[in-house]
Amino acid sequence: MTTLNSKQLDKITQHQLFSMPYFRGMLRACEQRFYEEQDLAQPVLDIGAGDGHFAQALLEQKMMFGIDPWWEPLWEAKERQVYGLLVQGTGDQIPAPESVFPAAMSNSVLEHIPNVQTVLNDVYRCLTPGGKFYFAVPNAHFKTDLWGMKVLNTLGLKGLANSYSKFFNKISRHVNLDTPETWKARLLEAGFLQVESFNYFPIWAMQMLERGHLFCIMTLLYKKLFGKWILFPSTKNPFIPYRKVRELVENPFCEDGTETFFVATK
Repeated sequence: MTTLNSKQLDKITQHQLFSMPYFRGMLRACEQRFYEEQDLAQPVLDIGAGDGHFAQALLEQKMMFGIDPWWEPLWEAKERQVYGLLVQGTGDQIPAPESVFPAAMSNSVLEHIPNVQTVLNDVYRCLTPGGKFYFAVPNAHFKTDLWGMKVLNTLGLKGLANSYSKFFNKISRHVNLDTPETWKARLLEAGFLQVESFNYFPIWAMQMLERGHLFCIMTLLYKKLFGKWILFPSTKNPFIPYRKVRELVENPFCEDGTETFFVATK
């Protein structure tokens, strides 16, 4: 494990908040911190590489191999020149021999995948003995503690609150919003010998992220018109809650956190 200093945490927070909407950047900054604190052996298998933004921020000096089912983000990832190899495919059929990667990662991806057990099984197959699988996922709080649900429940509209939860998670493409115990059972079934986890991202942060999704019209307009999410990347930009997010990145851990980070050892 590596302990990051204040300047490193500043750099992580600024990179994420200055390159994407704050409600995404605040979560990614916390996650980037966790991965940078790990001693990831090379080469690293990245399940759900996407556009490569997260990997570029995290592992510029690492040898990485990425897989993703969608062509468009893969082309963007290719332009970033982060990965040694990019493959279009799914995580349940990784085009790699057995026991070849000493480390694998998957950031905010597994919650979107039906039949996720088959993905965990294939990641296990590809890891070397003693290899580690690092991943982060939202947990069951996204079904029960959303800000919109709180408002509707306060008004006595419990039926609408439940409908709102289903709607929000449907548009977020959340399939697996499960407890750490459920994920641990899946990992053990896949063959992993040891599973460690911790919760992070308190409920207020999840609700802040949720509201950001609902009111992101301006940043979406900037992206369409100018090709970037943030026009004025500065800690003094009043539309970037830099200080609040920086404090969160400093101390994101909490027992009732809405996200969970896992380290599973083969």
